[in-house]
Amino acid sequence: MFTGIIEGRGTVVRLEQKPESDSAVLVISAGEVLEGLKLGGSIAINGVCLSAVRLGAGTVEVDVMGETLLRTTAGELRGGDTVNLERCVVAGARLDGHVVQGHVDGVGSLLMRENKGAWDTLRFAVPRELSQYIAEKGSIAIDGVSLTVTAVSPVSELAQWFEVGLIPVTLTNTGLGSKAVGGAVNLEVDVLAKYAQRLLEFSNHKGASS
Repeated sequence: MFTGIIEGRGTVVRLEQKPESDSAVLVISAGEVLEGLKLGGSIAINGVCLSAVRLGAGTVEVDVMGETLLRTTAGELRGGDTVNLERCVVAGARLDGHVVQGHVDGVGSLLMRENKGAWDTLRFAVPRELSQYIAEKGSIAIDGVSLTVTAVSPVSELAQWFEVGLIPVTLTNTGLGSKAVGGAVNLEVDVLAKYAQRLLEFSNHKGASS
């Protein structure tokens, strides 16, 4: 489990695709963020929970399976790209963000950014099937960054979107500060919203069957 509070930035050394197994190997240079990480340990890379399969001098290698390549932006990474990094939460530590699993639900894209002086407002396009889980003042993880939703599109709009506000420390310490309009991002909606939706589906099914 993660909290969406980014601990540092890493640099992609290489992404090696393995077509024969529908997977890839991703190598990240990360320095101090990796201190104490053991083989099999979890690390969130742009919000994607991955397991360390090999450790080097300041580097970590992870396997990225086909499902992850399909549902996240991991397959688009190239050598030299920077990524957001977070180690899994330690039991008993403060939960400064919100409960983040590192299980990306889909990919969105930056529609616009507007400087408000003390912060930036960013608007993201979101797949319609995910928009039902996003509520104003609710939580969302964008490339692994825990953020509060400040506005959402009307349900009636065909093209769904949501907005977040980024303070200077977030703009400086995460990749969202330099994300260009049109850039893709990993999205993880609040897990509690997903469970609530699932319960409603079963409740409605039971009602229709009785």
